Amino acid sequence: MWNFLIEPLSFEFMRHALAIAILLGILCSVVGSFLIVQQMGMMGDAIAHSVLPGLSIAFFLGIDISIGAFIAGTLSALLVAWIRSQSRIKVDVAMALVLSSFLALGVTLIKILKTNKLDLHNILFGDILGVTITDVWHTLAIAVTILVLVKLFYKELLFYTFDPLGAQASGLAVTWIYLGLIAAITLTVIASMQTVGVLLIISLLIGPGISGYLLVKELHLMMGVGAVIGIIASISGMYLSYYWDIPSGPAIVLVVFGLFLLTLLFSPSQGILTRRSVANRSAKIIQQLNYLKRR
Repeated sequence: MWNFLIEPLSFEFMRHALAIAILLGILCSVVGSFLIVQQMGMMGDAIAHSVLPGLSIAFFLGIDISIGAFIAGTLSALLVAWIRSQSRIKVDVAMALVLSSFLALGVTLIKILKTNKLDLHNILFGDILGVTITDVWHTLAIAVTILVLVKLFYKELLFYTFDPLGAQASGLAVTWIYLGLIAAITLTVIASMQTVGVLLIISLLIGPGISGYLLVKELHLMMGVGAVIGIIASISGMYLSYYWDIPSGPAIVLVVFGLFLLTLLFSPSQGILTRRSVANRSAKIIQQLNYLKRR
């Protein structure tokens, strides 16, 4: 058992991959919890797909592709918000339209700007085994920055998340809070691109948080439980990838889904199987009370 755990750590690329996977397991759970309680889960997916034009333009200009991805992701979220504010179109429809349009624009720009050297496969599906120590430090800086800001402004974020109209009426700068959340989501997507790719990032953003949602009721507890589930899924996925020779990103995503299924079945308060047992016990107690009343 000890050799089973230690052997992968003898390789530098596995140590880097595990470190970045653990960081993302925590970061994605915290950021994703806000998306879940606001019923905006697709926003993460929309931003993830919308970074492609920015990547292509940044690559063409010879600047850091993360800068281009951040600008494109933020623009897509602002475009969704603008469409919502100027029409009766539902947010899910606006996100679907913006997602597909930015993705198409990205593919078109790759052709026009002749940025074929941009590794589209790694962007879409990730390559966590290719991360360097620089990538780990980069992700650590993003994670620490976002987590500290969430801690400092937790009360304001909590108020805005559950009652945005009330937060606006009370004088909170809701526009800046919204922009801050969009920036946090976009940075999380950028940090996760190399791990699971833009096509699978939504699983890390939503999966651990929604499992936590089934286990606890408070938002801060949901973040904490989600972070633990994210870490377990990330480490388990990496070990499965190492010993079974399967792609690391998809392995992590599949573990996330497996843990969600377990939670859905066995959650003490909302599990499908445990809920029935609770209902049966309640029915038996009611039957016993009725029996005692009749005596």
